Amino acid sequence: MTIEKLSTNTVFGGEHIRFKHRSSTLACDMIFAVFLPSKAKTTPVPVLYWLSGLTCTDENFMQKAGAQQYAEKHGIAIVAPDTSPRGEDIANDPSYDLGQGAGFYVNATQPPWQAHYQMYSYVTEELPQLVEQHLPVSNKKAISGHSMGGHGALTIALKNKDMFTSISAFSPIVNPINCPWGQKAFTHYLGAHCGIWEAHDTCELMRACDNTLPCLIDQGLDDEFLKEQLLTERLTDIVKEKQLDVTIRMQPGYDHSYYFIASFIEEHVAFHAKYLAQ
Repeated sequence: MTIEKLSTNTVFGGEHIRFKHRSSTLACDMIFAVFLPSKAKTTPVPVLYWLSGLTCTDENFMQKAGAQQYAEKHGIAIVAPDTSPRGEDIANDPSYDLGQGAGFYVNATQPPWQAHYQMYSYVTEELPQLVEQHLPVSNKKAISGHSMGGHGALTIALKNKDMFTSISAFSPIVNPINCPWGQKAFTHYLGAHCGIWEAHDTCELMRACDNTLPCLIDQGLDDEFLKEQLLTERLTDIVKEKQLDVTIRMQPGYDHSYYFIASFIEEHVAFHAKYLAQ
């Protein structure tokens, strides 16, 4: 597997790099971004994978969240993939919540999506292999994300507990089988059988487990999507009932934007750093 460096910028003493590669999993060219702390010049560093939300690319988080300064402090690399396959010949939809920019981090089984929309395998297999082959990182990994990416981070980590040290999320879609965004995407990508959807639903995954990875979730109480799409209270009830190692913080005054993420990203990076260091 080969990668092409597209650009590089120095930031907070480390290096922000954008790469392009041909993905065999997604059957298209993909771009991902990496922040390498200065520590990576002398020793392999652990990685925090960041999954972004609907309409985003690799650039949103890296440009808006200010996470690099905290990753530099703790000696952690950040890897931010795109949110879906892209290209002229790749299936798409006019709406923002389906198709390109809206991969939902699942492996699609339905036409025309299944030919390219294999984001679950891309994030769990191809991308980590590529990163560990070409960059000065260790095999220690944590994962985080926002909105659709929060859904991806939570479900991927819960299904691969031996792969990650910890999980966190901002404003995640925690019960997609019961919200309009999730129902639309899952019907197109996975088919109409609701039983299949449960394997990609955080509430259902946590309801079925007796223990989880250390997990931190922040949700803004002024988030315009909270009541209809995110359904955080349903996960809160399950966590309390199961007594799981999950911290859910409801933050007054905060919305769904990157202002919210920038306000608490320092705490999320420190949270992961604790477990990546063990």
